[in-house]
Amino acid sequence: KKHFNGSKITDLSSIGKVTKLKQQHFILELFNYQNCDTEKRCLLEKKARKSATFCSKPIYIFREMMNYLSEQQIIVPGYSFMQKTIGKAITYEQNRLVTMLQNHLSLPTIKALKRLLEDSSGLYEITRLKHEPKDFSITEIKKEIDRGKQIQNLYQHAQKLLPKFAISNESIKYYASLVDYYSVYKLKRLNEWIGYLYLLCFVFHRYQRMHDNLIHTFTYRVRRYMDEAKSAGKEQVYKSHLERNQNIKKVGEVLYLFTDDQIPADATFQEIQDRAFAILERPKLAAIADQIVTNTKLDEVAFRWEYIDQLSHQFKRSLRPVFLMVDFLAASAHDPLMEAVHFLKKAFMKNKPLGKYPSDTFPQQFIPNGMKRYIYQLNSLGQKVLQADRYEFFVYQLLRNGLEAGDIFCRDSIRFRSFEDDLISDLEWKQKETLLAENGLTIFNQPIQVHLAELEKELETRIIKVNHHIASGENNYIQIKKRGSHSRWTLPYVRDSESMNHPFFETVKPVEIKNVLHYVNQRCQFLEAFEHILGRYAKQPREEQTLVACLLAWGTNMGLGRMGDISDMNHSTLMSTSDNFIRLETLKEANDRVSNATAKLPIFQHYNIDEVIHSSSDGRKAETGIHTINARHSPKYFGLRKGIVSYTMVANHIPVNARIIGANEHESHYVFDILYNNTTDVQPDVHSTDTHGTNEVNFAILHFFGYQFAPRYKNIHDKVSKSLYGFKHPSQYDDVLIKPVRKINMNLIIEEWENIQRIMLSLALKSTTQSIIVRKLSSYARKNKTKRALWEYDNIMKSLYFLHYIDSMPLRRNVQKALNRGESYHQLCKVVSYANFGKLRFKTEQDQQIWGECSRLIANCIIYYNASILSNMLTYREANGQSSDMLKQISPVAWQHINLYGRYEFHSNQEMINMDEIIQELAQSKAITATENHTLSE
Repeated sequence: KKHFNGSKITDLSSIGKVTKLKQQHFILELFNYQNCDTEKRCLLEKKARKSATFCSKPIYIFREMMNYLSEQQIIVPGYSFMQKTIGKAITYEQNRLVTMLQNHLSLPTIKALKRLLEDSSGLYEITRLKHEPKDFSITEIKKEIDRGKQIQNLYQHAQKLLPKFAISNESIKYYASLVDYYSVYKLKRLNEWIGYLYLLCFVFHRYQRMHDNLIHTFTYRVRRYMDEAKSAGKEQVYKSHLERNQNIKKVGEVLYLFTDDQIPADATFQEIQDRAFAILERPKLAAIADQIVTNTKLDEVAFRWEYIDQLSHQFKRSLRPVFLMVDFLAASAHDPLMEAVHFLKKAFMKNKPLGKYPSDTFPQQFIPNGMKRYIYQLNSLGQKVLQADRYEFFVYQLLRNGLEAGDIFCRDSIRFRSFEDDLISDLEWKQKETLLAENGLTIFNQPIQVHLAELEKELETRIIKVNHHIASGENNYIQIKKRGSHSRWTLPYVRDSESMNHPFFETVKPVEIKNVLHYVNQRCQFLEAFEHILGRYAKQPREEQTLVACLLAWGTNMGLGRMGDISDMNHSTLMSTSDNFIRLETLKEANDRVSNATAKLPIFQHYNIDEVIHSSSDGRKAETGIHTINARHSPKYFGLRKGIVSYTMVANHIPVNARIIGANEHESHYVFDILYNNTTDVQPDVHSTDTHGTNEVNFAILHFFGYQFAPRYKNIHDKVSKSLYGFKHPSQYDDVLIKPVRKINMNLIIEEWENIQRIMLSLALKSTTQSIIVRKLSSYARKNKTKRALWEYDNIMKSLYFLHYIDSMPLRRNVQKALNRGESYHQLCKVVSYANFGKLRFKTEQDQQIWGECSRLIANCIIYYNASILSNMLTYREANGQSSDMLKQISPVAWQHINLYGRYEFHSNQEMINMDEIIQELAQSKAITATENHTLSE
C-alpha cells in the first residue's frame, strides 16, 4: 500500500533478471548488508566447525551460524548450503576426535571400554552404570558408590585424555547422553571409534554425576541431622523449663520446712533432709539450687549435641562411606579443616575406632573456642577429653557449610567444583577480544569508566524525574500514607483482563486431541523431528499414529503400559517406537517447530506487549508418585510427599523453553539458562519473573546479554527502601520520597571489570552448566571481590528498574500480563497431565524430562490449533471489512473444546479438521457477538 499505491502484484516473472539484481543491490546498500559469496561461505564453514567443538547438537551450530550472519550483516544462504555445512562440521569434528582417539587411546583403555558392553551375570556393565540412585537411602547410595568404584580407573584415563581433545564440557555432556539413548545393541553397531568416544565421555560424565549424587546425599543428610537436633534441643529446653517450674514449687515446700513451727527443735538434720528429699529428690534439688546460685540458663546447643550422640550410629553408617569416596578440597591450601578430613580418612581406612586414638592426636586447630565446650568433656579426673563422635560430626557439619559456601569443593564433581574450574581456561582467555565479539558481548567494547559515567547520568536523572512526578501529582497511582514524620508509599495491585478458556472457544466444534496433533503436524511437520536413533541405518519406519500415541502416553502422565491397555495400540510397538524416536533432543526440535509455526500465524504479532515480545518464566510444582533422586519435600505444595518443578518460559503465549528442576532449587538460578538456551525464532526483548526469579546477579547478567529484566516484586516498597542505590552519598539527596540508601562503589566495579568479562564469556561459551555459575554467583555464603563487584553492577541495573517500575503504570501492567500468561499455560499443562491424579509415575530424572517435553509439545499443539482458528477468523473478518479488534485480545490458551479423555483409537479412520468449515460455522454463529460482550464486561 505504501510503495505500490495499493496495486496488487501477482506476477513477478515479467520483471527482468537485471532489474531484479539491481533492486537487490539497492536493498543491500540501503540496509548495509552483503551477499554470502565464496569467501564468506568459507568463513561460515569455519564458524560451524568451531561451534561443533563447543556443542555438536545441530540446532546449536545452526543458531551460532545465524548469529554470526546477523552480526556480520550477511544475507543467509540457501537451506541446502546451511544443512550441508552443519553436516560437514559435525563429520569434521567426529573425524578429528577419532584421529585423536586413535593416537592417544591405549590398548588397556580400549579393553576396559569394550568390557562395558560385555554381558556379565545377565546384565551389561553399561546398563548397570546407567542406573541412578532412586533416593538418598543408605542402600541406594552404597550401590552408587560401587558404580563409581567400577569406573574409577577409566575415569582417570578420561580425565587425562579429554582435555587434549579441546572439546567443551557441553560437548562431553552431549556425547555422554547418547549412551543413555542407545541400547547396547545399537552402541555395538556404531563406528568402533565413535563408540569409544561416546563411552569415554559417558564414563567421565557419569563419574562426576556420581560425585554430585554423593555430595547431595552428604549435604542433605547432614542438614537433616542438624534440623532434627535443633528441634530436639528446643523440645528439651521446653521440657526443662516445664520441669523446672514444677520443681520450683516443690523447692518452696522444702523451704517451708525451715519455718515450720511444728517440727521439733531437737530434730536432727538427717530427719530434715529425709523430709526434704521426700518432697523433691536429692539430684533435682541439687540441680535447682545450682541454677539459682549460678544463675545459669538452659543451653539449647548442649541439648542438640546430646541428641547428636544418640544419632552416632546412624550418621556413621550413612555419611562415612560418602566421606571416604569423595575427595574434598579447600579454597585455601592450608585450611586446618583439611587436616581433620585427612586424619579421619586415614583412621577410617585402618578400621580403628576413633575412640582408641588419644585426644592430642586429633587435629584441633579448626575448632572455634566457643565450640570446644561441646566437643570436649571432663573425665573423672577432671581432664578434658575429646568426644570422638561429636568431633566427627562437627567435621561433617563444617564440610557441609563449606560446600554450600563454595569454600570446600570437589574437582570430580559438576555442581560442586571450585568456581575457578567453571570458568574458561587461561588459553581461551587470551583470545578475549575475539571471543567477546563472536558471542555478541559488545557491551564490553566500551571502556568501563565511560560506561559507568553514562549509567550515572541515567540513574541520577531518573531519581530526580521519578520524585518530581510524585511531588507534582503526575504519578497519581502511588499512594502515600504519613505517620508523623515518616511516610510510607504503596502501588496498587495491577489486574489483567486477558483470561484463559475464553468463551469464544465454547462455540468451536469439539475435537479429539489426536486429531489436533494430526492437524498441527500437517501444517508444520513437527513429527519429522523424530529421527530414528540409528539415523539412515534404521529399519523401523516412523509411523505417525504410533508416535502420536507415544507422545500422548508420556505427556498425559498415563505411561506406555496404560496407553496399550486403553487404546488399539500394541504395548510392545509403543515401547520400541518410544525407545527409537523419543529423546530429549527430538522432543525439543519438535517443540521448536510448533513454536516457530505459531509465531508465523497472523494473530501472533497482536500478542506483543507494548509492541515487543515480552516473555516470562515460572515454575509449576508436580508431585512425584515414585521416589527419585531429584524429588524434594515442599510442605506448602506436596504436604508430606515429594515433587519436582517444571520451569517454563512463555513468550506471547508460546512455551518456547522448559526444564525440570528440584523443588528445593531456586528458580532465579535458571532464568538466564532458560532464556539463553531458547532455540526458537521467538526471541524476547523483555523478560519477567515473580520474586522467586530474582537474585543478586540476574539484572546484570541479562543486561550484558541484551535482555531487559522486568520482575514483579511482592512488596516493592520494602525492596526499594533497602536496595535502591545512587552514585552519590544519601545525604546529598534532598528530602525526597524515593531516596537511595547507599552510594555505588564504582572503584570496585572498575577493578574487577576484567574478571566480570571472563565470567560472562564463560556463560556464553557454556564452559559448564550456566545455572551452576549463576547459583554460585548469587550465593550469600561466600563473597569474594569479583562477586561483590558483579553484585554492585547489578545494583545499578536494579535501581534503574525500580525507578522505572514506580514511575510507569504501563510497565507494571505489562509485567503482570506476561506473568499471567505463564500461569494460564501452567493450568493448561495441569489439564494435559491429568492421568494418575497428576502424580508423576516416572522412575528416573531422564523420564521426568521426557514427560515435561511431551506435555509441553501437546500444550504447544493445542495453542497452535487455537491460534490458527483465531488467525483464520482474523483474516476472514478483515477480508469482509469487519472489526477484528476483539479477536486480538483472545488468549489461545483454551481447552474446553479439546477432548483429552476416553479410549484412544489410533487405527480408526482419521477425522480431518476442516478449518474453513470451522471458520464458516463461527462466522454464522453468535460467537463473535458473545465474545464482544464478554470483552466489554471485562
